Amino acid sequence: MLASVTGCTVMGIEGRMVEVEVYLSAQLPSFDIVGLPDAAVREARDRVRAAIKNSGYKFPQQRIVVNLAPADLKKEGPQLDLTLAVGILAASGQLDLTNLPMAVFGELALDGSLRPVRGVLPMVMAARDTGVNKVLLPFSCAAEGSLVNGVDILGSSSLAEAIAILSGKSKAPAVVMPPRSLPPAGADFSRVKGQEGAKRALEVAAAGNHSVMMSGPPGSGKTMLARCLPTILPFLSDEESLETTKIYSAAGLLRETATLITRPPFRSPHHTISSAALCGGGSMPRPGEVSLAHNGVLFLDELPEFRRETLEVLRQPLEEGFVTVTRVQAAYTYPARFLFLASMNPCPCGMFSDTSVECVCSEGQVRRYRHKISGPLLDRIDVCIEVARLRYEDLTSRKEVKSSKEMALRVEIARERQRRRFIKDNISCNAQMNTHHVQLYCELDTAGRDLLRQAFSRLHLSARAYDRILKVARTIADLDEEQKIHAKHLAEAIGYRQSESFSRLA
Repeated sequence: MLASVTGCTVMGIEGRMVEVEVYLSAQLPSFDIVGLPDAAVREARDRVRAAIKNSGYKFPQQRIVVNLAPADLKKEGPQLDLTLAVGILAASGQLDLTNLPMAVFGELALDGSLRPVRGVLPMVMAARDTGVNKVLLPFSCAAEGSLVNGVDILGSSSLAEAIAILSGKSKAPAVVMPPRSLPPAGADFSRVKGQEGAKRALEVAAAGNHSVMMSGPPGSGKTMLARCLPTILPFLSDEESLETTKIYSAAGLLRETATLITRPPFRSPHHTISSAALCGGGSMPRPGEVSLAHNGVLFLDELPEFRRETLEVLRQPLEEGFVTVTRVQAAYTYPARFLFLASMNPCPCGMFSDTSVECVCSEGQVRRYRHKISGPLLDRIDVCIEVARLRYEDLTSRKEVKSSKEMALRVEIARERQRRRFIKDNISCNAQMNTHHVQLYCELDTAGRDLLRQAFSRLHLSARAYDRILKVARTIADLDEEQKIHAKHLAEAIGYRQSESFSRLA
């Protein structure tokens, strides 16, 4: 007998529908799976056999051939366990699937219970996009699946319960809808004493989604400032929220909370991270930190401590907003458009720029430390700022400082101006402008052109740096609610390019 059940698999961060065809023939008992299954799918034979028997059903003593269509698509992971079990029971006449307008997937334990799987959100979205309006999956994943509108989610705790639901003998338990918001993470800028210049630079960066490097001695507050940045970023749009949540689902990071991500994510990997972990990849490709930071912030603390070859893989995502991982069977593309934030000490001991403490590093040590950051990577950073050591008067001052709430309001107003400006350009902020957009929206007056011409020759700027200065100037003008870029806006943007950090590293 022949039976067909619709399942799903994950390829990169996208769900792909899989038709599981089960054929039973009166030959010596065997169990073959064809259609490019990986090791986890091939091992499903033993899990499915034990789960069917332990759920009170009869495992057919016949030749079983399972075809996973399309046959040229590699199938990964254990989410097809339940699909296989349902197909075998239907082919052996123990379950009627004449009217089964739904997709079925989940991992089986040997006792027949269902375990959660990663990538539920992209798989349910794929089912919806192909016209499937019902999905049966493990109850522990049902909350995550319910984040997708337009699909009826049925949750089951075991194979026996799933069969009862499919045969109409019982109803699926109610799914509790997960919360759709998260509290803001990070410290408030009102807790940061002094550092007004750094706060201003981070406000500009947040308003235009510009990349930032902070340089200063240990204890000057670089990490604290970085932790405050997410609190002034605007909430994600509905499209951005679903896209970000889908990445976390594909990475298996939504199994417990199943919460729709509405705040920009903040990722801060350790400096020992590998290139594959940072940008994605591995034998079974997974999203890396740059993709987990999509629509949010990627913070690399102590930037020169990262391996140089690891830092170099940041070039593509910083320039293009995505990462492509190529394997023999397929190429995986992960979105990676984030606000890049880095911090560093000026030298190994950290005291090179400190006027109160003597630096103990040799000239060679300082040179080697700075050369860990390549020129092409540095050229992709829009804003570079000095974070000086705090004075005693700053630490003990009771003067009121701007809170994250006040700064976030200014950032939101600037972002709204950009959304209206780029409504027909398929971008959302100034940092995403290409050369055409720069020419269209960053027109300068005579004074501005003269100022930029002098900066270009004196600072030996590249064409990329020229465009990035104009983008930052456009953001500063948006914060001032100005339609045109004036010389003062351009001067501030150039100042971020000619800071001591840039000149020392160049």
